[in-house]
Amino acid sequence: MESADKPEIKFLPYGHQGITQEDIDAVVEVLKSDWLTQGPMVAAFEEALARKLGTAHAVACSSGTAALHLAMLALGIGPGDKVATSANTFLADANCARYVGADVVFADVDPDTGILAVPSLERLLAADVERRIKVIIPVHFAGQPAALPRIHELAQAHGATLVDDACHALGASYEHDGAWHVVGSGAHAAMTVFSFHPVKHVTSGEGGAVATSDDRLANRLRLFRNHGMIRQDFEIPAMALAPDGSANPWYYEMPALGYNYRLTDIQSALGYSQLRRLDGSVHRRNEIARLYHRLIAEHFEPGLVRPLETAPGVVHAYHLFVVRIDFARLRIPRAAVMTRLRRAGIGTQVHYIPVPLQPYYRSYGGTKPGDFPGAEAYYAQALSLPMYPDLTDGDCIRVIEELALVLTAGTHSG
Repeated sequence: MESADKPEIKFLPYGHQGITQEDIDAVVEVLKSDWLTQGPMVAAFEEALARKLGTAHAVACSSGTAALHLAMLALGIGPGDKVATSANTFLADANCARYVGADVVFADVDPDTGILAVPSLERLLAADVERRIKVIIPVHFAGQPAALPRIHELAQAHGATLVDDACHALGASYEHDGAWHVVGSGAHAAMTVFSFHPVKHVTSGEGGAVATSDDRLANRLRLFRNHGMIRQDFEIPAMALAPDGSANPWYYEMPALGYNYRLTDIQSALGYSQLRRLDGSVHRRNEIARLYHRLIAEHFEPGLVRPLETAPGVVHAYHLFVVRIDFARLRIPRAAVMTRLRRAGIGTQVHYIPVPLQPYYRSYGGTKPGDFPGAEAYYAQALSLPMYPDLTDGDCIRVIEELALVLTAGTHSG
């Protein structure tokens, strides 16, 4: 008699998009329309996002990386300037400065949060006696707001502009002086950058946006997003105008070197539909985080597995749920933990390898191991567990129970 087939294990990735029938219908409606790109859905998505954030403008673009690049272009950053950002982040926060020929300096992070450490930034600014640091890019890592009010204060005193990376933090907020501020509202930043990659709270497939309350910056963002082209306020009237003084209908000018960083109407329709569920997504992610905290406390000795700390006075968006695991004490390599969890149907990831330790930045800036003790201590123990709204409580229990089995096996194997 043949044995019955084992049931297939449900795989739980570290992050995953949620697509509903409403999302599909919204995209199909655009596919049936006259506009697949550069049509009305882009503006509708931008307006909805700006309303959600409580800011004047949201300029949609093709990715979060493009959004960062556009922010540098809008500010006129270039050779001779410096941009300060976090040592623990995705590559794009540093790369956007290099795209425009500016230099990059890195602030260390608090290993218990993975977020830019204000004292490290203060040291960078104090050392910048020539005031070449023109932009500061704090990162709301994992979805927790950075210390924006204090960083904004430091930026103003230094003559720098604050552009915060909220690619993890759509839907997050923070309290300051008795008032609550939505990340992206512009209360303590000139521009805020978002990503709509599939693992983010709101996805458009690929996509990004820059939020700002500054009309001039918004106009420059739109200029650089679309090849540097304009169709009004022309600089060469002799070419632009017909004999009767009206603009020639075919005419456009390129007063600046721009890029094709546009978002399509198809993508915007998906983003617009998903934006309606943002509040529910953030609420469910916080429920999952609370459950993880309880389960971790029940399954592990103090200090072995520690969720990242959360500061008071914030609403965490929980793009990621990161734990710090004492792999050395447990005598098990992180790679072995990830491999064994994957075999059990659980996906994990590491966010991030410290950017200044990447080969390019070692060669470019001369950075080396030991230069960023906070980021390196964080990186040595970090592991991102599954975090997305469609996880059930049962899924979360399974994640922590499997993690406990793997880590216990590692201890016993020693």
